[in-house]
Amino acid sequence: MLDLLIKLAIARRNLVMVVVAIVAVLGLWNFNRLPIDAVPDITNVQVMINTEAAGFTPLEVEQRITYPLETALAGLPGLEYTRSVSRYGLSQVIAIFSDDTDIYFARQLVGERMASASGRLPYGLQPEMGPIATGLGEIFMFTVDAEPGAMNADGSAITPMDLRSVHDWIIRPQLMQVPGVVEVNPIGGYEREVVVQMQPQRMLSAGISSADIVAAIRANNENRGAGFVERNGAQWLMRIPGQAMQADDIAAITITAENGKTVHISDVAEVTIGHGLRTGAATQNGREVVMSTVFMLVGENSRTVASNVGKKLAEINASLPEGMIATAAYDRTGLVEKTLSTVTTNLVEGALLVIVILFLMLGNIRAAILTALVIPLAMLMTFTGMVQTRVSANLMSLGALDFGLLVDGAIIIVENCLRRLSQQTGPLALKERLQLVFEATREVIRPALFGVFIITAVYAPIFALEGVEGKMFHPMAITVVIALLSAILLSVTFVPAAVALLFRGPVTEKHNPLVSALMRIYQPLLALALQARVPIIGLAAVLVLLSIWQATRLGSEFAPNLDEGDIAMHALRIPGTSLSQAIALQETLEERIKALPEVERVFAKIGTADVATDAVPPSVADNFIILKPRDQWPDPDKPKQQVVAELEALVSEIPGNRYEFLQPIQMRFNELLAGVRAEVAIKIFGDDLDVLTGLGASLEKIVAGVDGAVDIQTEQVTGLPLLEFIPDAAALRRHGISRQQLQNQLSTALGGEVAGTLFEGDRRADITVRLPETVRADIDGLNYLPVTVAHGQVVPLQELVTLSENIGVNQVNRENGKRRLVVTANVRGRDLGSFVEAVRNAVGNELDIPSGYWVEYGGTYQKLQSASQRLMIVVPLTLVLIVGLLVLALNS
Repeated sequence: MLDLLIKLAIARRNLVMVVVAIVAVLGLWNFNRLPIDAVPDITNVQVMINTEAAGFTPLEVEQRITYPLETALAGLPGLEYTRSVSRYGLSQVIAIFSDDTDIYFARQLVGERMASASGRLPYGLQPEMGPIATGLGEIFMFTVDAEPGAMNADGSAITPMDLRSVHDWIIRPQLMQVPGVVEVNPIGGYEREVVVQMQPQRMLSAGISSADIVAAIRANNENRGAGFVERNGAQWLMRIPGQAMQADDIAAITITAENGKTVHISDVAEVTIGHGLRTGAATQNGREVVMSTVFMLVGENSRTVASNVGKKLAEINASLPEGMIATAAYDRTGLVEKTLSTVTTNLVEGALLVIVILFLMLGNIRAAILTALVIPLAMLMTFTGMVQTRVSANLMSLGALDFGLLVDGAIIIVENCLRRLSQQTGPLALKERLQLVFEATREVIRPALFGVFIITAVYAPIFALEGVEGKMFHPMAITVVIALLSAILLSVTFVPAAVALLFRGPVTEKHNPLVSALMRIYQPLLALALQARVPIIGLAAVLVLLSIWQATRLGSEFAPNLDEGDIAMHALRIPGTSLSQAIALQETLEERIKALPEVERVFAKIGTADVATDAVPPSVADNFIILKPRDQWPDPDKPKQQVVAELEALVSEIPGNRYEFLQPIQMRFNELLAGVRAEVAIKIFGDDLDVLTGLGASLEKIVAGVDGAVDIQTEQVTGLPLLEFIPDAAALRRHGISRQQLQNQLSTALGGEVAGTLFEGDRRADITVRLPETVRADIDGLNYLPVTVAHGQVVPLQELVTLSENIGVNQVNRENGKRRLVVTANVRGRDLGSFVEAVRNAVGNELDIPSGYWVEYGGTYQKLQSASQRLMIVVPLTLVLIVGLLVLALNS
C-alpha cells in the first residue's frame, strides 16, 4: 500500500502540490485559532461550594454546614474525593471529579445534592457554587485607585467606598461582557450600604425593639402591582408604589402610631450612608486600593481573553469619573508573550540551524530548499492537528519539537533520489525519470519509516500517564507525534513528487569539501574500531553500567519550574489579626519590598474576596511582586534565586510575619494538586484537633532538620480570639426570653440585619440595621445594651449573659470526610524526590504517631510518585516494542 501511495504521489505530482498548498493554507488558518498559553492547564474537574455563615465559629461551620454538604456529595458518579475548609463565617467544600466528567454535568449533580442538603443546614444559609473557571483561570488583575490630589465632583475626597462603587457599577458590568470572562471578583474598598444605626437610649424611651425597626422597614419598602383595567379601549396597569427612593425616605418610615404618638425611624436611629463589614482588602505599593481578579471560562484561550480584557479596561477608563483610574496589576498576556517569544526563538533558530546544515551537507541548493520545506509544511499540519485535538501552544507542547527529526526521512529520500539520478549517463524520458524516483524512494523508505516509528514509540510512555501528570505531559507527546507523522507523510508524497518536478535534467554529483573532510576523519576511526572491536564493545558495556549506577543517584522532580519572572509571596500573620492591623502591617511590608532595586511594584490581596475562591482569613496575604525587566536591574546577570534570598532577608526583619516564596502560576499549580500552595504537603489525619496540633508542631521541627527545607509552615488550627456572650439559663427563664430571641436581638445589634434594598437606578444598596460602630466596639458598654424581654420590658444585657474572652479554633480542614492538619515546605538546593525520602525516613524514626492517626505526602511529590509508578511498567514495555521494531527493520 505504501508503494501505491508513493507511485500515486509521483504520478499525480501536480495534484499533490495543490493538496499540500491547501493543507498549508488550512494550517495558517488554524494557527490563528490555536489556543496559546504559558503552560498546559492541569486543572482537574472540580466544583467549589461556598457557604457564608456570619457569626458561626469554625467548629460550628464544620459541624452544621461542611459535614452535611460533604455527606450529601458522597456517592456522586465520577466523584474522586472532597476537601474542605471551615473557618469563621465560611464553609468551603471542593468536590474533585474524574477527568472524563463534563464540568457542567458535575455542577448539575452538585447542584441537585446542594438542594437536597439545604434542609439540613441552619435557616437562612444558602450554599453557592464557585465560578466555572479552572484553577489557572486568574488571568488578569487590576486595581481601581484615585490619582494624587483627585477629588469628587462635589469637592469631597475620593474614598475607598467611591472606588468600590465605581468598580461594582461601572467597570465590572462592562468586563463581564468580554467573551470568555466568567467572573470579575473584587476585594478591598467598602460596599455602599444604607446603615440604620440604632440608638439604644432612644429605643428604650420609646419602647421600640430592633425587631420593630426591621419589620417597619420591610413593611414600607416595596412596590406592588394590582393587575390592570380596560378603559376606553386601552389597558391601564395598576401599581401601588411604596419603595424608598433615598435615605431620607427610610428615616421617615413610621414604626408605630399608638395613642396619638407616632414614632419614626429617625426618632430611634440615625440613617446614614455607610459600609458593611468586610472580610478582605487590597494594597499596592504601600497604599490601600480596590483590586479585582478576572476569571476565564473553562476551555477559553487565556492569551486572547486576557488581551481583550486589557483592551476593554483601557476603553472603560475613558468613562470613569475624573480622578479615578483602573490599572492592570497582573496580566497573563505578558507571561504568555514571553513564553511564546522563547519558544519562537528556539524554533526559528533550530530551523535555521537545520537548514544551514542541509545546505552544507547536501551540496545542492534545490535539494536543500526542498528538504527544508518539510519543516514549515509539517508545522502547519501540526497546528491543524493541535486544534483538532484541543492542545494549546505552550512551552511544553511546542518546546519539545526537534526539526532534525522532522527532516530525517526527507533527507534520506532526497539524497538517494539525487544519487540515482546522478548515475544516469544521459537525459531520461519522463516515464523513466518517474520510475527511477519511485524506485529510489522505495529503496530507502523502510529505514526512514522505522526511524520515525521508533521515535514515536519513545513517546508512548507519556500517553500512559493519567490525571494531572497526563494533562501536563500529553500535549508534548501529542504535538511531537503529530509533527512526526506529518513529516513522514510529506516525505513519502510531497518530497518524491517535488523531486520529479524539480530535477528534470541530468544531475551531477559534486564534490563536497565538508563531507570529504569529515570522511577523512571518520574512515580511520571506523577502521580502528573494527580492528579493536572487542575492547570497544567492552568499553561501551562499562559506560552503560556506569550510567546505570549514576542513574540511581539522580534526583527526581515532577516537572522543572518555569521562571515566570515574578514572585508570589505568601505572608502569614498571627491568627485573629484584624483587617485594619493586617493592612498596616502590609503597608510597612510593601515599603520594604519596594526598596529592592529589582522590584517594579508590589500588590497584595488580604483575606477573602467577594467570591471566596481563596478561603483565607485577614491574617493571610497573597503578595505579588512584579520585577523589572532584567536590563533595568543594577546587575542584569544576578540569578533570580539571589533576588528571592535578598527579599527573604529583607522582610524577615519585620516581626509578626512568616513567609512562603513561590511564583503566581506555580502557587496555583501546587494548590490544585493538594489544596496547599507549597511544593510538599505532609498531611496528618485524625479526629482530635489538639492531638493534630501537637503532631504538627513535632513534624515541623523534624522537617526543619532536613537539608533543603525552606518556608516551613504548619496550618494554624488554633489561636482565634472569640468574644462569647454566654446566656444565663436561669436569667432567661426569669425574664421570659428564649435563647433564640436573645440571639436574634444580639445578631441584629452587633452583626447587623439586612432589612431591605435601596434602588438608585441600576445601583442598589442594602439597608442594614445595627448599632453604631462606636457602640459595637465598646466591650464594656455592651454590658448595658438594652434587651427587650417578655411583656415589652427591657433589661441590660449583663443580666442575661456573661461576656467571656476565649481563644478558639482558627480553622478546620477535612479531606475525604476526615480532619487533617498539613505541614508544608518548599525545596531549594536539592531535588524533590530525595528531599521527601529524607523527610519520610526522619518522620518514621522520630515521630510517634498514635493509633487512629496517619501521615500522607501530597503536593507535587504525590504526582511524581504516581507518574513514576506508571512509568516503571510502561518504559520496559516500550523498550521491548523498540527492540521489536529494530528486528523488523534489520531482519536480524
